[in-house]
Amino acid sequence: MSAIELAPELAEDFERILEHLVSNAADDVSSRVVDIIRAIDVLERNPLIGRPAGSDLRELVIGRGSRGYVALYRYVDEIDTVFVLALRSQREAGYAR
Repeated sequence: MSAIELAPELAEDFERILEHLVSNAADDVSSRVVDIIRAIDVLERNPLIGRPAGSDLRELVIGRGSRGYVALYRYVDEIDTVFVLALRSQREAGYAR
């Protein structure tokens, strides 16, 4: 199984997403966060499952519609590690960084 490392900036992404969900009175906020974490955990067994995003980066599509998110990550085969770099809603224009 591949190791998964989360970039420190991911905390800001989660905070931004949570603020948006709470301010819009979204249903099941905690279950949405759990769904995102479970999807990222899939990368342990399938690190190349995400679609290519250029420059050795990949995107993991999580859910769809208003429950859709995209995790930007890099898999380094030599050390069998997935580095999750950013997270955004599918409806956002791009990654914050």
